[in-house]
Amino acid sequence: MKAVLGIDTGGTYTDAALVDHETGAVLTGAKALTTRHDLSVGIQRAMAAVLERGVVGPGNIQLVALSTTLATNSIVEGQGRPVGLVLIGYDRDLIRQYDLEGELATGRLAYVDGGHDVVGDEARLLDEDAAREAILAWREEIEGLAVSAFFGVYNPAHELRVKAIAEELTDVPVTCGHELSTRLDSVRRATTAALNAQLIPLLRELIATVSRSLGDARIRAPLMVVKGDGSLVRADWAMERPIETILSGPAASVVGAWHLADRRDVWTVDVGGTTTDIAALHNGRPILNPRGARVGGWRTMVEAADAHTVGLGGDSSVSLNGTNLVIGPQRVIPLCLLATEHPGVVDKLRMQEQAREGWRIGEFVVLQRRSERGLSEEKIALLRSLESGPRLVSELAQRGPLVGQWIKGLETQQLVLRSGFTPTDALHALGSLDVWNREASRIGARMLARQANLEPEAFCRWVIDGVSDRVSTALVTKVLSDEGTLANWDQERTAEEMLNRALGRRPDSHLGCQVSLRHPIVAIGAPVEAYMPRTAGQLHTDLIIPPYAEVANAVGAVTGSVVQQIRVTIQPLDEDRFRLHLPDGLHDFPTLDASVDYAERTMSERVDGMARRAGAEHVEIRTEREDTIAPVQGDRIYLGTELVFTAVGRPRLAE
Repeated sequence: MKAVLGIDTGGTYTDAALVDHETGAVLTGAKALTTRHDLSVGIQRAMAAVLERGVVGPGNIQLVALSTTLATNSIVEGQGRPVGLVLIGYDRDLIRQYDLEGELATGRLAYVDGGHDVVGDEARLLDEDAAREAILAWREEIEGLAVSAFFGVYNPAHELRVKAIAEELTDVPVTCGHELSTRLDSVRRATTAALNAQLIPLLRELIATVSRSLGDARIRAPLMVVKGDGSLVRADWAMERPIETILSGPAASVVGAWHLADRRDVWTVDVGGTTTDIAALHNGRPILNPRGARVGGWRTMVEAADAHTVGLGGDSSVSLNGTNLVIGPQRVIPLCLLATEHPGVVDKLRMQEQAREGWRIGEFVVLQRRSERGLSEEKIALLRSLESGPRLVSELAQRGPLVGQWIKGLETQQLVLRSGFTPTDALHALGSLDVWNREASRIGARMLARQANLEPEAFCRWVIDGVSDRVSTALVTKVLSDEGTLANWDQERTAEEMLNRALGRRPDSHLGCQVSLRHPIVAIGAPVEAYMPRTAGQLHTDLIIPPYAEVANAVGAVTGSVVQQIRVTIQPLDEDRFRLHLPDGLHDFPTLDASVDYAERTMSERVDGMARRAGAEHVEIRTEREDTIAPVQGDRIYLGTELVFTAVGRPRLAE
């Protein structure tokens, strides 16, 4: 049997799934907690868990595919490596006038004279001395370099020259803007290049660690990585373009939902521990965001699954704000999990329950990693107090009125984590889930229920219903957004009240409303049986929870195709000259047909080679052509042509 292994690292769990390559049948799956300080640890545990099932031996695994949150989390958390950015032909005064330097993802900027015009002709000579001077000044402090020319998409010659200079002077990886996108928008292209340069060292380290783990497990299969559009590339290819792996988790979930449910037009809802991701599947493919993915406040030019992400999951914090229930967006360690890892937690909870303390009910602080670098004496003392185990926030509060600020600062530095009551605890308290310490969840439920003047069971059902209601709202928001309407429920009271009635939140109202979702929901993730039936009922649509829904992301990681794409443009220069812009330079032809013929001959071969280097076999090529013609005073004027060459193939297995 030819088996393939898919691995997905989510914010809370790392999933693994074994799939029969010939039939596509899922053989088995397993989950492990994601180890955010070192993703490879959680990956090793999930991989070991799935191999222990004994369904197939390591020698039968002929492909491994990884969907990783590394790129997304690193961008969001600002954990990328230090890089420099060389800007060729950019107007420094204009960039500063519109306050755009803050959007360039790095503070090490060098404005270098040079660049080309809108048809690709050299506008100014490249100032090689200025580029060399900047690179030498940064050489000892950077781990990557990005280069972006203002019209580099029309002629990459100056970007390539600066890259060559950098490779002569340093041994750091260099990213050029034209390598990542052929679309205009010089600022976003420069930002994308800088982010890519920041991520290369991080992804290289992860790939090296995972490769060693595969070797230790005696798996001699190729390793591939999921891109943000759901397609696969070889690990060495991904290491050069790690920015393309942002949002690979939502993309893998959409592909996994399609594979498991065998439906081509659905809404996919992936309820995880940290977030809920909502995306549309149309004709069996994820819908991509044409504007480029936005991650952590940065606007990129990466085509990725158009997912709507909500800070809501099984590990979202649950609290009360007066009479209002607040779920998320902060992720905490569920009490039931904390008590499983630290048995003394149950006794601390019992003491707090008996003392009837009302401040920070059932909330703990947990040491994540040890570091005293740059910390105040108070923070160092607080960290040391956690070395013996988790401490209640109410205990730590005795250290002074600034404890809350200290804890928040240590969280930002990823030195501590919080633990508290979560939807996962509500399921444990109700008996709907039995994975970790149920008693800890029950105590937490009793304390919060007392604060809400409810019975514990009623309080827990309120929490579960609250998660379902949030998912319903998020789905409606996503649909409206896709159709051009931005839903600001908090600012539009009438719209919010209509939605409340449509979702059954105002049962005493004399006004009845209904919202219907026209495509089914495919729900994936471990807890969806608890949350999604109510959501589907509120939106009057069918609910599909396929087998192995709990590891669907890992299934999606290994069932995608290899896809590579090249976009080229043709511009008319005059009546008998047409300019073809290719990735390696410019070519002029006397006719449009000659330009198109040359592009089809050379780019079809080139994109085929790219797909095979990315790990594909049985490659098929398709070409799309779009001519831009403008009507002017009863005439039609040709403005240009875009050709898109796409290569699609199956992942190549081990020999």
